[in-house]
Amino acid sequence: MKNFWIRTWSGILLAAVVLWAILWTQWSFGVLLLLLLIVGMAEFYTLAEKQGNTPQRFLGVVAGVVLFALNFAFVCDDIQILGRGSHAFGSGMAFMLLLLPVMFICELFRQRENPAGNIAATILGVVYVALPLSLMLYFPIISGETWNPWVMLFYVFIIWANDVFAYLVGMTIGRHRLCERLSPKKSWEGFFGGLVGAVAMGFVAARVLGADQAAWAGLAFVASITGVLGDLTESMFKRAAGVKDSGTLIPGHGGVLDRFDAMLLSAPFVFVYMLFVM
Repeated sequence: MKNFWIRTWSGILLAAVVLWAILWTQWSFGVLLLLLLIVGMAEFYTLAEKQGNTPQRFLGVVAGVVLFALNFAFVCDDIQILGRGSHAFGSGMAFMLLLLPVMFICELFRQRENPAGNIAATILGVVYVALPLSLMLYFPIISGETWNPWVMLFYVFIIWANDVFAYLVGMTIGRHRLCERLSPKKSWEGFFGGLVGAVAMGFVAARVLGADQAAWAGLAFVASITGVLGDLTESMFKRAAGVKDSGTLIPGHGGVLDRFDAMLLSAPFVFVYMLFVM
């Protein structure tokens, strides 16, 4: 019972912080994603180390932060020097690209075993954590000229609806295992229950925003399926590392990767969907 209340109250606090940061300003939204990026990358590199790799933690996090900062500067209304098409933005991207070969150079002097695995783990941390969080910066503006945090908020609601309905349906009538090797508790019944819940939330989003219902239903469909795959992907990394949770930052919930794993894999797919459909 004690663990239940800890999990409940920490979940409520986390949800309140996330919703507040998204709705307040672009800066609070950016700070939230940046903190998730730094902690998430640290957790990922810990998982990689438990699998026998030695990623370049500092350089990997720096590359992730630079990638994020460049994208934030691109979308933020308050930053002019790094505005769209500016010379500074191009210079920053050049610096970002140089960080990748620098990883190869640094590995020459580290004298560690499995250099290819170390470099791959370092780059994967950027691709798996920093890239999706950077793409989320575009969600509030990609479907219009002005900043609309409710687009990002409803994306979060869709992911949450998918999790809640999948849990409820799976606990009630779940019989057929979805991927027992990685997540024994997930069922096909829960998967389809989550899909229905996510699409229903997509219709709610369209109604509130006055947007196209089919477009938002499609977005929810994409987010739901890829979100489940994101959950399984993180379970794969944890199982390979021999751990139950990616971290201990959120009492009763684990780490950042445990709570935001669905978004990390779904964000690139949703970004492309929004780019071409919405």
